[in-house]
Amino acid sequence: MIEYVRLEVRRTLRDTGFVVVGVATPLMMYLLFTNLGTGDSSQDKMDYARFSMIGMAAYGALGAALAVGPGVAEDKARGWLRQLRVTPLSPLQVVLGRALTAGVTVLPAIVTVFTAGALVNGVRLAVWQWAAAAALMWLGTIPFTLLGLGNGYGLTAQTTGVVSMVSMMGLSVIGGLWIPVEVFPHWLAAVSRWTPTNRFGDLGWSVLDHHAPSPGTVGVLGLWLAVFAGYAVFSYRRSARTA
Repeated sequence: MIEYVRLEVRRTLRDTGFVVVGVATPLMMYLLFTNLGTGDSSQDKMDYARFSMIGMAAYGALGAALAVGPGVAEDKARGWLRQLRVTPLSPLQVVLGRALTAGVTVLPAIVTVFTAGALVNGVRLAVWQWAAAAALMWLGTIPFTLLGLGNGYGLTAQTTGVVSMVSMMGLSVIGGLWIPVEVFPHWLAAVSRWTPTNRFGDLGWSVLDHHAPSPGTVGVLGLWLAVFAGYAVFSYRRSARTA
């Protein structure tokens, strides 16, 4: 299965669309959002650079995790999934291999934006904060990987791409990854706290505030993990019956 994961990781990293959407776009947005305008105080700019660093790293990781969906859908359309069924790999290993691939390919987005935060915007954190924020956000992509797999197994290649893009943009905005939830209308802020993306970002923001994620954040993410896992299993079984 290791060779299968290596193959999928190489395929993903060579995909120009993945590099643009999953790595270059969040990096560019982070640098633009944090370096435009001159009216704020130095402290306000630094606070926003820290907040946005987490938000844009989460946005990039979200895009990389959901990108597994179009890849699966294209493989399904090309018959690659049928080919895998005649190999020694079990269906569970195939799905797990795809999930592990996403687990690797989300890292460039997190590392790239964190590096820009440190080197370009002068964000300074303790070593444990850098490590804890990266590790928590890496683990926090699991629900979104399952959502991407569910889309890929359950939808066509064209539909998966559209649904993944809409999901990424919509969840990022409502989840407060681009704009602080504090400036949202009260009702939208209340909705935002129940989205997986807001709690995903909270994994990193809590580290900036020197504390662990709250039980509410862990609980909401766990709920969405169960929902997306059920969706992925349902889609895979449906795909296996119809492919």
